[in-house]
Amino acid sequence: MTPLDRLSLAHLWVSILAFGAAAAMAFMQALSRANLDLPWRSAKMYYLSVTAHGVLMALVFTTFFIMGFGYVVATRVLGRPVAAPRLAWTAFWTALAGTLGAAAAILSGRATVLYTFYPPLRAHPAFYIGAALLIVGSWLWAIALLATYRAWRRDHAGEPAPLAMHGMLATVIVWLLATVGVAAEVVLLLIPWSLGWTRTVDPILARMLFWYFGHPLVYFWLLPAYVIWYTVLPRAAGGKLFSDPLARLVFILFIVLSTPVGFHHQFMDPGVPAGWKLLHTFLTFGILFPSLVTAFTVTASLEVAGRMRGATGLLDWLGKLPWGDPLFSSVALSMILFAVGGFGGAINASFGMNAVVHNTAWIQGHFHLTVGSAVALTFMGACYWLVPRLSGRDLELKLLAKVQPYFWFLGMLCFSIANHLTGLMGMPRRIYDASYGGSAAASQWFGLTGLSAVGGLLLFTSAGFFMLVMIGTGLAGPKREPEAIEWAEPLQPVDPKPSLLDRFGLWTALAILLIAIAYAYPLWAHLQMPRFGSPGYSPF
Repeated sequence: MTPLDRLSLAHLWVSILAFGAAAAMAFMQALSRANLDLPWRSAKMYYLSVTAHGVLMALVFTTFFIMGFGYVVATRVLGRPVAAPRLAWTAFWTALAGTLGAAAAILSGRATVLYTFYPPLRAHPAFYIGAALLIVGSWLWAIALLATYRAWRRDHAGEPAPLAMHGMLATVIVWLLATVGVAAEVVLLLIPWSLGWTRTVDPILARMLFWYFGHPLVYFWLLPAYVIWYTVLPRAAGGKLFSDPLARLVFILFIVLSTPVGFHHQFMDPGVPAGWKLLHTFLTFGILFPSLVTAFTVTASLEVAGRMRGATGLLDWLGKLPWGDPLFSSVALSMILFAVGGFGGAINASFGMNAVVHNTAWIQGHFHLTVGSAVALTFMGACYWLVPRLSGRDLELKLLAKVQPYFWFLGMLCFSIANHLTGLMGMPRRIYDASYGGSAAASQWFGLTGLSAVGGLLLFTSAGFFMLVMIGTGLAGPKREPEAIEWAEPLQPVDPKPSLLDRFGLWTALAILLIAIAYAYPLWAHLQMPRFGSPGYSPF
């Protein structure tokens, strides 16, 4: 095992362990929402678990996986070591220290502020400082990755970046642009407020800064998943990528359109003029286009694979695909679930329909089809592929690995469909008592909340299978010569000269201009208004 492999594995193991802890918290929530009479059940425990699950799954599991995968892409695709290994390890330890500090604050009951940590809910300073350190660690990772690419570029002037690296560069750019908002919120507003240096905080300003970050965060999760879909999945399926230029176009569109969309999360908020909400709505619908292109390109790539395996009929290529391979099944099933979540996302972005589903169980149903399926299931499948190749150990408990994605798929269908339906019935999200204090209207939810609990049980079983396979592989997997990490080839040869889609500086500048148009005036206008801050509030 090389030092670079150890660096990647260190990130992946933090990601895997965070996933395991987050899954345990989710199971507690599912049982609680079913109104089961459990000895530990309380509102305090429920909301603590909601916070821990959201932070560990959406921020820690994803960020550490993406950083580890980014190093794999940079070193294996570019064929060179990380340009600044000390900086890379500093990034890891900084992010880990921040994670441990924030997790300690949550699990001790002093940071029950939910994943969005909206003020006036106030956490212990360790939570906000930990979040800041996680962000700083990710920035150092981005610098190390960019330095590696720049070193490669000096030796390969006039060549386009390999597609996998192209996608990771887009991920880095989206992340650096997006985290400006949350860094400003945490450092300028929340840390001083939690330390008592300021008496009040502006909740609307904090929400504006959070959602400047909060929706592009989705694309920080999604872009590495798309890298896997485009550059790993076709080869795993036994075929080739349908179109390299279409994949590059998708990554560039995400750079340009990811960040100026946050106001569609604030449709129900005062303090944001309707015209700016409308602009962000149009931009949000615009960013549906690259995902539709991805659906076409990846599906076409899978059809190519099926036909290379001998299919000749209209749809028999589906049966030729390797559904018993846990990498393939994880990614293919995640794509199906993401398609359903994408339709729900279009509803969330529509002002009138958003008013119906806002703050209902619909939202958590939608969210679990995106980060909980398209991202999490893809990353789990990638772990089955990556960990043996980095560690030089055989994958253990292969049967569990084969069935695990299907348990996740069925569990997520039960969970998300139940939540979408109860949301349309008016059931609020994040409620401890599904009976809603004995409300007559809540009686119509009971059957569906039970279905949601069944889905939670299936998801927890699937998560347990994944953890057993990963821990078994890490501890007991027989050592062997690791297989090579190989990437999909396109059907047509890649143009040896860079195209307009390889001009990252141009597209980043355009993204910054669009962000300025979408946010500069609304933020400036808000700061000119008379504002009344809020003191902190801790419910438990």
